[in-house]
Amino acid sequence: MINRVVLVGRITRDPELRRTSTGTPVVSFTLAVDNRFAPRDSERTADFISCIAWSNAAEVMEKYVKKGALLGVDGRLQTRTYDGKDGKRVYITEVVCESLRMLDTRSASRGDDFISNIESYEPTNNKIENINKNDVNESDLGFDISDEDLPF
Repeated sequence: MINRVVLVGRITRDPELRRTSTGTPVVSFTLAVDNRFAPRDSERTADFISCIAWSNAAEVMEKYVKKGALLGVDGRLQTRTYDGKDGKRVYITEVVCESLRMLDTRSASRGDDFISNIESYEPTNNKIENINKNDVNESDLGFDISDEDLPF
């Protein structure tokens, strides 16, 4: 299965760094991505896509990224749920950022060091924290495919 999302858009507000109960840095943000398919007589519209960045990526965003910055985001789509304060179930769909790239040179003209020091953030450790491969049983993944079932 493939779960890959690549976006280019502008961040809608300055990132605010938060920390989980275990101290892991996290930034939630919205990326405005132009919708190129607009009727001829109307203005272009944008899709506003929720994104989340963890650990070092979150710290880099909080330090260097400002509202309006053009970002390239590479990640995966995630859905999650939780029970709201009113007791109703809340559904969230967001892009979990696996790499970020600053695409706007305007930040360099403001004197930010982002372009020269951290042009792109690529995680050096792609493991998922708190999950050990040995703890996962393949039968739990829902795949029941034998070699005879494959068409090639």
